[in-house]
Amino acid sequence: MSISAVTTALPDTMNAIVCEAFGPVDNLLVKALALPTPDSDEVLIKVHAAGVNFPDSLLVQGLYQMKPERPFIPGNEVAGTIVSLGANVAHLQVGMRVVGLSMLGGFAQYVTCKTTHVMPIPESIPFDQAAGLITAHATAQHALVQRAHLQKGDIVLVTGAAGGTGIAAVQIAKKLGATVIAACSTQEKLDFAVSQGADFTINYSEQNIKEQVNHITQKRGVDIVYECVGGNIFDQCSKSMAWNGRLLIVGFAGGVIPKFPVNLALVKGYSVVGVFWGAFTLHEPKVFQQNMQDLFGWLSHGDVTVHVDKHYTLANTPQALHDLNHRKAKGKLIIMPSA
Repeated sequence: MSISAVTTALPDTMNAIVCEAFGPVDNLLVKALALPTPDSDEVLIKVHAAGVNFPDSLLVQGLYQMKPERPFIPGNEVAGTIVSLGANVAHLQVGMRVVGLSMLGGFAQYVTCKTTHVMPIPESIPFDQAAGLITAHATAQHALVQRAHLQKGDIVLVTGAAGGTGIAAVQIAKKLGATVIAACSTQEKLDFAVSQGADFTINYSEQNIKEQVNHITQKRGVDIVYECVGGNIFDQCSKSMAWNGRLLIVGFAGGVIPKFPVNLALVKGYSVVGVFWGAFTLHEPKVFQQNMQDLFGWLSHGDVTVHVDKHYTLANTPQALHDLNHRKAKGKLIIMPSA
């Protein structure tokens, strides 16, 4: 099957957000670039919605563990329609509504994705909801299911619980039968977390996490911490664990990577578990795809929701990243490249 036989009429160029050198997100530029061509095991997607995530900002600033060659297009989660197929693609079709994990290239009008990381989406799910589901909810699901082995009745503490992946963790932990403690920096964010299913709250700008956990759990501690913030918040969480607990390392949105006193894990008998969802999708693509199918089912049945806080045009991508960096989002921020 030749590419020409399955390609719709396409433009020669597209608009994309380009990072020419590591630096502030305000340095990003909108440029007209040649349309990418899919390799034999890829599809070309017209992007209707692209999710904004904290690693996107770190990549642009050169602060992420992966440092792509410059120039590059940031953005790694998209939803849209397939407009072209690679020569060896047989199970997907032009015109199909899909989500794609692109790793890079998502903040553009078109992007290529490996077929292992492209999945059809139900007609009932809007593009912005689908794009917002990928990284945040899939990270939370992988962390709680594959990494923490959450069991019904577990007590789960979620830090940064009003952000995209934090609120996803609140929803999924409740779906799986846990008691959820949401930790946020403002009462407004805590109220939002409660509206999404949290049972208890901690305002860590005013309260000590360990003291509040002891009060809520009657000094038992928490079984799982879904830790997204880092710094002093991580330090307090590390002292709040129950026996056989699982302290999940998800990210460092606060900007400070903590140092862990390993004697705590020894004395309190708990595990410190890394969660690198991007690597998981590469090492275990079949499990990743099954996770996504479960998420689509949960979303369709209302068991989880994607709260889109704000939409941005492609040109306003720097503002979206700025808002994310300054914790102005409750839920997901979405770029609409075709708007």
